[in-house]
Amino acid sequence: MQQLSDVRVLVAGGVGIDTIVMVPSLPLAEADSIHVPAVYDYVAHTGNGVALNLLALGHHPVLLDFIGADAQAALVHARYRERGLEFHGVVHPSGTRRSVNLVSPDGRRLSLYDGRHPDDLRMEREFYLPHMERAQHLHLTIMPWARHWYEDAAACGLPVSTDLHDWDGSNPYYHDFARRSDLVFVSTAALRGRHEQVMREILERGGAAAVIAMAGAQGSYLLRRGDAEVLHVPCARLDLPVVDSNGAGDAFVSAFLHGKFQGVEIEDCMRLGAIAGAHACSVPGTAERSLSLAELARYL
Repeated sequence: MQQLSDVRVLVAGGVGIDTIVMVPSLPLAEADSIHVPAVYDYVAHTGNGVALNLLALGHHPVLLDFIGADAQAALVHARYRERGLEFHGVVHPSGTRRSVNLVSPDGRRLSLYDGRHPDDLRMEREFYLPHMERAQHLHLTIMPWARHWYEDAAACGLPVSTDLHDWDGSNPYYHDFARRSDLVFVSTAALRGRHEQVMREILERGGAAAVIAMAGAQGSYLLRRGDAEVLHVPCARLDLPVVDSNGAGDAFVSAFLHGKFQGVEIEDCMRLGAIAGAHACSVPGTAERSLSLAELARYL
């Protein structure tokens, strides 16, 4: 692939701290106490993963979010200074988001998410609009306040991507994101075999050009506007150990966008996403070590 100049991507939301607990199995056995390996805190969550992975692939992500004035925020700032990520945070008294993620030996996870920010929280337009006006692409996480950015994005002429994560296909909270984004990612985890139906409904009821459903070890699925059939892309086999699936979807999204920014065929974007997602499963935490351009080319 030809390497183009870096793309300035504005990422809205999705910063927090994950406490990763490696457990012997999921679901957990009923017991008063279970001995586990060392427990670690990682700077994580979905916007963090997308931004750091795009940075490693040669782009210029700018991450905006609400954080606290707490020890968790100090970890966030230290990580972004270390990695060279442009981050602008608005301090809110509710603090920095957190999750406790239980991870089984086969890499599966159960996330106990502490969103903590009030649903009526809004980011001031004067804060985010200058960043939006300088961006070339907008990636919206499914924070409640991010749904209010679509009109400004349209005025700025920005294409918008989003990741619906484990949407069940019906919860109305996700409708704005599913129907107003240009590129929609979703996990099949809660769709219970209905992913093709839900993908078609997203295209029929919204303005997306394409929907990508990520299915972990079962690969991923692509449906473009105008296509009759859903394309299945197998999971990438990289001969790496499966350690932790946290951040695999974010890595997939980042590598897919990287390919899209370079103008490669969308089927090849799917392959890039599959490679990045598989690589992320070999690393503990979320985007603790992002896939580099050289590694992506080698695996490809």
